[in-house]
Amino acid sequence: MTTSVKAQSRTAAGWKYFLRHKYMYLMLLPAIIYYVTFHYVPMAGAMMAFKKFNPMLGIWGSPWAGFTYFEQLFAMPKFYSVLWNTISISFIRLIFGFPFPIIIALMLNELKNQRFKKIVQTSIYIPQFISWVILGGIMVNLLSINNGLINGIIKAMGFTPIGFLTDEKYFVGTMVVSMIWKTFGWNTILYLAALSGLDPQLYEAATVDGASRFKQLLHITLPGIMSTIVIVLITRIGSLMQAGFEQIFVLYNPGVYGVADIIDTYVYRIGLQEGKFELAAAVGLFKSIVNFLLVIIANKVARMAGEEGIY
Repeated sequence: MTTSVKAQSRTAAGWKYFLRHKYMYLMLLPAIIYYVTFHYVPMAGAMMAFKKFNPMLGIWGSPWAGFTYFEQLFAMPKFYSVLWNTISISFIRLIFGFPFPIIIALMLNELKNQRFKKIVQTSIYIPQFISWVILGGIMVNLLSINNGLINGIIKAMGFTPIGFLTDEKYFVGTMVVSMIWKTFGWNTILYLAALSGLDPQLYEAATVDGASRFKQLLHITLPGIMSTIVIVLITRIGSLMQAGFEQIFVLYNPGVYGVADIIDTYVYRIGLQEGKFELAAAVGLFKSIVNFLLVIIANKVARMAGEEGIY
């Protein structure tokens, strides 16, 4: 069979496969349109980091500036401060926030009362659907050093009020706890879905062999969802340069810039408020490249450890 005939045969088989699953591909269409429109088309804006941007000429018509803005970026002491804040906050969020949904999913999986289990699941999912703007207002009302409910209780007990949102010693911890509270319920969905796919016969055989619930957890449950855990971990590592812009932007203030000012908030200020679009684009491109490299490295380490990874 010649090469052209083989190519035609593969094309025909591909069309048959596509037509057989056309409704599945149709369901993918909205997601494809979303990612192309909001994730791939805007990539052209990264060229601004290499150009002396002129709004009258547009991105394509503006003259090239080479690596001028990257040189300016790496020469700015403020950049290294926000870079450190971004990395440190992301690591704290990863260390404390990543295991929490796994623990909750394992605990929910052990519940025998299905009605109570559904009530708990629904209760912990709700914060995910509340925006950070609304949650920020709630947290200010709860944690304000002057009129907050929590500090009101602290003062009523005779203690000194705590600046949860105004003191650098407490701000990062407050932010991490609020992030975990908002997101852990939604993240448990992934692990509960993975747990539902485990073969019940494995647990029955382990019970017959005399394995305790804890040993079943170690030797059946965790290995069974390890691939899901690894994939989620890789994606979290790949977003270490994103420390939560919406949350920090709503909660921070100049008094905590020393620990709370991250790359995204810095880009917002120099890009939109100061009009330095080229420098903001350079910062954003730098962040994207680092995230991409982190995904590659994390996936490579996962495959070396015997896991499938994301590709």
